[in-house]
Amino acid sequence: MARVKSGEAPDRLSAAVRELLLGLGEDPRREGLQRTPERVAKAMRFLSAGYSQDAKQLLNQALFTVSYDEMVIIKDIELFSLCEHHLLPFFGKAHVAYIPNGKVVGLSKIPRLVDMFARRLQVQERLTVQIAETLQEFIRPRGVGVVIEAQHLCMIMRGVEKQNSVAVSSCMLGAFRSQQQTRNEFLSLIKKKHEGLG
Repeated sequence: MARVKSGEAPDRLSAAVRELLLGLGEDPRREGLQRTPERVAKAMRFLSAGYSQDAKQLLNQALFTVSYDEMVIIKDIELFSLCEHHLLPFFGKAHVAYIPNGKVVGLSKIPRLVDMFARRLQVQERLTVQIAETLQEFIRPRGVGVVIEAQHLCMIMRGVEKQNSVAVSSCMLGAFRSQQQTRNEFLSLIKKKHEGLG
């Protein structure tokens, strides 16, 4: 997919935001809106920074050989993304687990991988699959499980306007798909509250 060079994008984005303001019946020259196009362009560049990141570079430098073969879980990873249908935010938590097969990845890399895919125009289901398939490809574990729980402003602020609705999506690969006991253990562990931590 062709992308605009980063140096060009803020000007094009700013111009597009000015047109949007005009389309809404606003005056981009009034005091409160004079710098809004530039601010929105800067915010959108930050919120879509995942397009300029590479999973291979992110993960390959943090793979370590180990003999550990029990489940590794990182739960409650905060995520913020933009719905590709309405450009409205969705936000929530990702829970990621894998069973090593000779290699582990640095723990901080998994939240960074979640951020990389979340900072793109997304749908929750695809985001869930991208995280799981990328970990499966690069770590080659015995299995990967990813669950995302998120609230979508396109549902909360417009449309059905259901303020308390939470969308849950999952992707189970390898042992997490083929072995119900493994899957159940993962789902049980992510539901447990932190005990003895503050």
